[in-house]
Amino acid sequence: MAIVRLLMVVIGVPAILFGLLFIGQGTGLVRWPQTSFMIDDYSWAIRGAILAVGGALMVAFGGRLGR
Repeated sequence: MAIVRLLMVVIGVPAILFGLLFIGQGTGLVRWPQTSFMIDDYSWAIRGAILAVGGALMVAFGGRLGR
């Protein structure tokens, strides 16, 4: 069970970070890289929010599995 817990955290943290990057690019707050097709495209902000929430849930439930 410890492996599943660790895996959920290891996958969840990058999911949160990538989700935040998608939100930043989709809303135009992050303009890196400058040639990104995601900049100012709000559909990517929505996808990023879903990814970030999913990652947060993975981290939260991964932390509870060991208890």
